[in-house]
Amino acid sequence: MTHVISSFEHCDFLELAIIKLEEHGIPKEQIIAIPLDQSSSPPKFFDNIHHSDGFSLFDLAAVLGTVFSVLGATYGFTLHWGPVIWGLIGLAFGALLGFTIDYLLTKINVGKKTALLTEVIVIIECENAQTQWIKRLLFEHKAFGVGVIAESKDYVNSSQ
Repeated sequence: MTHVISSFEHCDFLELAIIKLEEHGIPKEQIIAIPLDQSSSPPKFFDNIHHSDGFSLFDLAAVLGTVFSVLGATYGFTLHWGPVIWGLIGLAFGALLGFTIDYLLTKINVGKKTALLTEVIVIIECENAQTQWIKRLLFEHKAFGVGVIAESKDYVNSSQ
């Protein structure tokens, strides 16, 4: 016997894959679908050297900081404190504005994305000859990944 293990997003493709497996002779008792629990901790907004979630809060801050510093320096020639001080004021204002906008948008989007995503692990017990078409069927139905664990006879004999 062989175990085929795959990972899916909880969606209609998963249900279709299980139905196709049953239609091709794999009984329900040999198919296990395990939904994974989501993390209950809130997402972190600041990355560190050991963890990065792919969200950046400093991109828009850098862009707006540059834009406002150029505008501050340009119009600073006609203002009282001069172009350097107004350029620095523009930089601080633009960076703070960009960071605030990124923070608010990221907070809204991260909350929506984590509420929608759940992952399901599917384990199928089958014969060795069936593994190739099962792998192909799972990938056709949008599996994230598929692994095969073949029971070796040496392992079974050594435990007796």
